[in-house]
Amino acid sequence: MAEVDRIRWQCRRGLLELDLMLNRFLDRELAGLGPEELLLFKELLNEADTLLLAWVMGQEQPPGRYQVLIRRLQQVSMDYL
Repeated sequence: MAEVDRIRWQCRRGLLELDLMLNRFLDRELAGLGPEELLLFKELLNEADTLLLAWVMGQEQPPGRYQVLIRRLQQVSMDYL
């Protein structure tokens, strides 16, 4: 449980939009992430807020290693619109 709490804390961002997107993704997708995907998600959380938002909003191309994860984040976000 402590690991999930740490990840949830890292999902708290300075940008409300990003905070909401990441927490929704965590709520819906965390249980289905494999070990490698979870590690990648934790790495993604170390990126700057402005970069993360630009990637999720499709304004910039994410690095190759993040592309699948960013697409999943986008899909979860679109499901709430």
